[in-house]
Amino acid sequence: MFETLLARVAQALDKAAIPYMVIGGQAVQLYGEPRMTRDIDLTLGMGVEGLPRVLALCLETGLKVLVSDEEKFVQETMVLPALEEKSGIRVDFVFSFSEYEQLALERARTETLKGHPVRFASLEDLVVHKVVAGRGRDLEDVRTILVKNPGFDREYIEQWLVELDKALSTGHLGVFQRLLRKIEQASSAS
Repeated sequence: MFETLLARVAQALDKAAIPYMVIGGQAVQLYGEPRMTRDIDLTLGMGVEGLPRVLALCLETGLKVLVSDEEKFVQETMVLPALEEKSGIRVDFVFSFSEYEQLALERARTETLKGHPVRFASLEDLVVHKVVAGRGRDLEDVRTILVKNPGFDREYIEQWLVELDKALSTGHLGVFQRLLRKIEQASSAS
């Protein structure tokens, strides 16, 4: 069900020439362990000025927009939530135009779902997104992804966490490094 909807939305995004990448639980399944997820999260390579194009795409793909004042909501949150009513699957379109997101979109990995190419965030960019989100579930996703994929580009992840820490006055790099130490300790203990 998820794959069918994701392939349909990806096809519509490609047709509309809207750059995108899958983030969140659907991308975690690509690199980590399968887990229950109730939504599809897509980062778009455009700012809120692209809202009319995304609203048209929702209409075309049969997605119901979940907010009444779309423009105000997207201006405040940078997210347009939508729902495929038949399946109950939520699709969140995340508007983004930062330098980091543009690079992440270029690095996205293409996988074929239901006969259509779908662009997923690279492993490293997914880790950056998850560390920045910082919820317990996100950090567990990061742990699973890193354990399963030991050849990841640590330097790239740390470089962007440093940049984001500077811009946001946060400590994401420290969170990532503590998580790596725990993984290394667990590995050496087994």
